[in-house]
Amino acid sequence: MTETLNPVERTALLTAALRAAETRRADRLYEDPFAERLVGDVGPGLLAEVRAATFPPDRPRTLPSTPDYNAIRTRFFDDFLQRAARDTAMGQIVLAPAGMDSRAYRLAWPEHIRYFEVDRPAVLEFKADRLGGAVPRTDHRTVAVDLTSDDWEDQLVAAGYDPKAPSTWLLEGLLYYIPEADAHRMLRRVAGVMAPGSRIAADIVRAAALTLPHMRGLLDVFAGWGCPWLFGSDEPEALFARYGFEVAAVQPGEPGADFGRWPDPVPDRAVRDVRRVFFVHGRRA
Repeated sequence: MTETLNPVERTALLTAALRAAETRRADRLYEDPFAERLVGDVGPGLLAEVRAATFPPDRPRTLPSTPDYNAIRTRFFDDFLQRAARDTAMGQIVLAPAGMDSRAYRLAWPEHIRYFEVDRPAVLEFKADRLGGAVPRTDHRTVAVDLTSDDWEDQLVAAGYDPKAPSTWLLEGLLYYIPEADAHRMLRRVAGVMAPGSRIAADIVRAAALTLPHMRGLLDVFAGWGCPWLFGSDEPEALFARYGFEVAAVQPGEPGADFGRWPDPVPDRAVRDVRRVFFVHGRRA
């Protein structure tokens, strides 16, 4: 079924392969017992390509460690969503896009939570087939729609989402794969269906990470797969503020986003022309 997935969607299989590898580690930051099912036929090959680019055998590593980054990102957003879910006034969680994520199945959720996964039909069909009847641990709703369509909001509402009630949204592994204009449109549309006080989280790279020569090894891998990185922001707080969000942005390796795993120095925000990724998290004002 992987032939039905487009290049960006196939990167979800890379994420699943990374999560499966993390789960096998004795010092794992989380456990994802479903990841091994979700890697598909191509996931291991994608991971092998990333490992070869990241850890070249003939020279020191110059690229960020994708396995450590993914482990930290997953754990950071796990904790973010679980904290949000403990708020009894916040009853809706939305993953857009959902990809091969298994949080609805592997984490415990309070009874008041309604959990939505939004993604293209081909992705959700592939995922359901690989999970083989696994039972989610929450009131789980899938919304089979392309996020570039003109009516995904209507389909989300039809699935039971209430835009007037508090919600928590996670945009994981999305913004750097879409053009700048589409990234702005996505944030505007998401803000339009979020009640004040709702929460949001996302990951985003700095604009320089798209062009720095020493990032070419990793950028070329994704470009070769047909899904180049297209968008980044040097000021993620200002970007999200344009659409009514009050957010903070933390880098892997900083307090709260380290978990003892980030292997590289963390550049100060004032330092320019360095690779950088942000975990953005905050609220709809």
